[in-house]
Amino acid sequence: MSGGGWAILMFLGLCVALMLGYPVAMTLAGVGLIFAAIGTALGAFDPVFLEALPNRVFGTMSNDTLVAVPLFVFMGVMLERARIAEKLLLTMGALFGGLRGGLAVSVMLVGAVLAASTGIVGATVTTMGLIALPTMLRFGYDARLASGTICAAGTLGQIIPPSVVLVLLGDVLSNAYQQAQLKQGIYAPKTVAVGDLFSGALLPGLALVALYLVYILWTAWRHPERAPAIPASERAAIGPADLLKALAAPLLLILAVLGSILYGIATPTEAAAVGAVGAMLFGLLARELDLARLREVMQQTVLVSSMVFLILIGAALFSLVFRGFGGDDAVHELLTDLPGGKWGALFFVSLVMFLLGFVIDFIEIIFVVVPLTAPALLALGIDPVWLGVLFAVNLQTSFLTPPFGFALFYLRGVAPPTLRTGDIYRGVVPFIALQVLMLLMMCLWPQLATWLPARIAAG
Repeated sequence: MSGGGWAILMFLGLCVALMLGYPVAMTLAGVGLIFAAIGTALGAFDPVFLEALPNRVFGTMSNDTLVAVPLFVFMGVMLERARIAEKLLLTMGALFGGLRGGLAVSVMLVGAVLAASTGIVGATVTTMGLIALPTMLRFGYDARLASGTICAAGTLGQIIPPSVVLVLLGDVLSNAYQQAQLKQGIYAPKTVAVGDLFSGALLPGLALVALYLVYILWTAWRHPERAPAIPASERAAIGPADLLKALAAPLLLILAVLGSILYGIATPTEAAAVGAVGAMLFGLLARELDLARLREVMQQTVLVSSMVFLILIGAALFSLVFRGFGGDDAVHELLTDLPGGKWGALFFVSLVMFLLGFVIDFIEIIFVVVPLTAPALLALGIDPVWLGVLFAVNLQTSFLTPPFGFALFYLRGVAPPTLRTGDIYRGVVPFIALQVLMLLMMCLWPQLATWLPARIAAG
């Protein structure tokens, strides 16, 4: 069997193991070691490739960009524990509840605000599922529209910066971009900064929010019974002071974190540290933070961060063995030989990522699929920032696509028993379609992702 054949077999083995439910990090490392042992025994693999693993692990440990991951996770969990999301949701619900579809609009707007200040899907979906979903169902909202709106709003944290997905994508794409340039004979390669992805994702993220809102309002207009207005007697009186008080914490965090990155005042890692400290201060001011709650936040941060970095190390081992079998060359030949040039290759990779999103989560796709395909795509002349944002929008669908979409699990865990799982699945379908529409819009108008980074770079 040729090296490319071994690489394909290795990738298929990984997919089968993941679908069987084995732990992701151990599966990545285990499949890599098993195929390395078999390949070495049959003379198809040179074990010298494994000697690069310690350097890969050390590089991960000393990577300043990846330090932002636990800091952003800490910030998001802290805001959720400080009940800032809950207070904002209650205020927005009272403000817009008098409109048809107003509760759904408030959920979506709160999701956008929380996305720009936390970026944590689980906390957002869980909070809105506990608070907004019972209220929406009680006032006669269609179960599918209510559940779909909450799930879609919760996933906005993966495309609207700051976002853990964009931090991880930025690191992986930076390495892929350098590989692509070195293969082209460019020995002073450029890099892709996480800040560029943050600025590039801002307009597509806001455009996606606008698409969601248009769909909600259109549904409320065409089918008033699916999204009725809340009677005035059922809504709390909200004044400008109440709204300002609820918005103060998230807006200040957005200004401190995202504003400092976009204006070049701080790196993403430095801004994440500012956000983590700011979230703690808001928790103290809200009198929602004590030592027990701080311990919970820190434990959750360690659990999530450990999972991410363990998967990253497992993916490094897998990619080394994959390259040892010549898999990177096989992928490059496959993508360059597809009809349609770079657009055909991009469509193929995007389709694979979209389909994989049904069965595995975004972290595995980032650490496995992106390193294997991005160098070949970038070598075809695709803009790295545009490609990174396109990947981020595509990966966002993995949170909504059944049966393993994380947002679906989070909502199912807190939804009342009367809400059927089938209604949750059907409710997210229109929002998945809107995400696919967003991908098409980015292909038609690449400036959605490239205009703002270019303006910021120009000063």
